[in-house]
Amino acid sequence: MGRVGEKLGIDFVISTGDDFYKNGLKGVHDQAFEESFTDIYTAKSLQKPWYLVLGNHDYRGNSLAQLSPVLRKIDDRFICMRSFIVNAELVDFFFVDTTPFQLEYWTHPGKHHYDWRGVAPRGKYIANLLKDLDVAMKKSTARWKIVVGHHTMRSVSEHGDTEELLNLLLPVLKDNGVDFYINGHDHCLEHISSRDSPLQYFTSGGGSKAWRGIFRPNKDKLRFFYDGQGFMSLQLNQDRAHFIFYDVFGNILYQWSSSKTGHPRTSTYLDEE
Repeated sequence: MGRVGEKLGIDFVISTGDDFYKNGLKGVHDQAFEESFTDIYTAKSLQKPWYLVLGNHDYRGNSLAQLSPVLRKIDDRFICMRSFIVNAELVDFFFVDTTPFQLEYWTHPGKHHYDWRGVAPRGKYIANLLKDLDVAMKKSTARWKIVVGHHTMRSVSEHGDTEELLNLLLPVLKDNGVDFYINGHDHCLEHISSRDSPLQYFTSGGGSKAWRGIFRPNKDKLRFFYDGQGFMSLQLNQDRAHFIFYDVFGNILYQWSSSKTGHPRTSTYLDEE
């Protein structure tokens, strides 16, 4: 990642959640923060802002600690919030807190405990989140709109599609002309194209615990699937988005571009394999 980051001259890094395995952080002074973040991403090119969302494993710990500004005093790169927007001029990144959507975590947590402080009750939290997201997207004048969440919306690996996101979140994304949905959760790399909209789904969850050996096709168009470890880069300009998936050695596994022509409101999408 460090070598690729240097080559591309990256502006910032995005983490798609499950930042601290296996049960989040115990508190703001948990050594896991340094062990899983500060002491790992030491390359010069990665000393940039990191924007992070919470994953379900983060919710199994002290989720408020992970959101605490105390962590930014320990490592000023670490910017983690529930749902927020990063405005990078020609693109707006909408970070969405997807864990509360999954009903199973509430009704059948099993041996796990989820830290729902600041979230419960679920229905009200999700309704407010979707309303705020819709308002923010409608106000956005950015050329590109990208949503980042932890959970898969479309996936052919172990977790598969997340029905709650397809039913509740996806309509908001389609209604507002979102270009890309980027997620983690499944421990692999994927690119899936929607068959009924221009939306593209990218899974970048190959940080660890990969090689699950599970492949379950869904109804949308699978363009790329790698059941292993790796990471992804995205380069954007006014007219083109360029995605690259890499393995752990920085070898390019797959790349894909999307072009926008004409006025942003009436974009046409030109796929390039």
